[in-house]
Amino acid sequence: MALFTPLKVGSVTVPNRIGMSALTRSRSSATVPNDIMKEYYDQRAAGGAGLIVTEGILVTRQGTEWPDAPGIWNNEQVEGWKKIVDSVHASGSKIYAQLWHLGRVSHPQAPEQIAAGVPVYAPSAISARGGKFRHIEGSPGHVTPTVVPDPTTLIALYKEADINAKKAGFDGVEVHGASGYFIHEFIDSTSNTRTEQWGGSIENRARFALDTLKAVIEVFGPDVAIKVSPAGGYNDMGMPLQETIDTFGYLLREAGKLNLAYVCLTRYSPWSDVEFDGKKRATPHDVLETYAPFLCSTQIWANVRYTPEEVETTVSSGNAAGVFFGKAWIAHPDVGKRIQKGKPLNNALDFATFYGRPVWTMRGVYRLQGGRGLD
Repeated sequence: MALFTPLKVGSVTVPNRIGMSALTRSRSSATVPNDIMKEYYDQRAAGGAGLIVTEGILVTRQGTEWPDAPGIWNNEQVEGWKKIVDSVHASGSKIYAQLWHLGRVSHPQAPEQIAAGVPVYAPSAISARGGKFRHIEGSPGHVTPTVVPDPTTLIALYKEADINAKKAGFDGVEVHGASGYFIHEFIDSTSNTRTEQWGGSIENRARFALDTLKAVIEVFGPDVAIKVSPAGGYNDMGMPLQETIDTFGYLLREAGKLNLAYVCLTRYSPWSDVEFDGKKRATPHDVLETYAPFLCSTQIWANVRYTPEEVETTVSSGNAAGVFFGKAWIAHPDVGKRIQKGKPLNNALDFATFYGRPVWTMRGVYRLQGGRGLD
């Protein structure tokens, strides 16, 4: 099977083409990686994940929808991640850190945002519709953010997180440019209405993503990737189809010039497409087919709701170098071995066991409000 052939990703070689995508789990100890997290990653590395991408790692304190999300801005966090990285390596897998800033979908009343002592920053003062902060009293949704005055100060945070990821021994970093978070907010014209060098034209809206990639490449060289979700939907994102293609086509063509390890393309998923005023928010289109031509010399990894059979066809045909699974890794710590042996995957969504605290047991609400994409 093509899935189980080694592949060079950046400067390292992964043992197979089955990846584990970033999956928020709310299990850290006040932003510090702990032994529970180490056991979780140990199990998946031993279970046949060729390349693991961590849950989103906060580059600075933010008021997330998920309490107990880990960070990487201090030495204690670096040491916690180092234990995890070393253990994953001992099992023969490789591991990338996903660098994450939430932007406008943070909340000022969340404990970590209060501790940070700064506003909720975004490219423009445009709130995202929806939101569900179950660890904050009442029923708060997303708020109108504060315009970040100088985006380069945020790029500096990504670079500092990148330096810390290097200290922790990660094989590389994946910049989170998807799912309606900070970088995606700069790219999309519905969340970025700036009129200077960071907004307006496609080139200006892509600038923050590209400059962030260049900054982290200074630390990790060829071991830098980016994840994008052009179809939008989640966290109130999405542009008209032609504008979407033009925008992400330009972004990916320019990103392809940076010698990235890979680009993760997440395809449209009805499961994460939120609805406002009786209308779906996303822009459905074939993401892999549409954007692959812009990445002729860049490795592509595909993501979102792939079946094992579909994965083998996708890889053997050359349409993608590898495929990331998401929720399947929550249901089973041995996804890679199951696929290799032809055993079925149980993709049942049991939210009572997804996260680290009882606040997440409310069934149904997650999908309606839009939670972290699990694929």
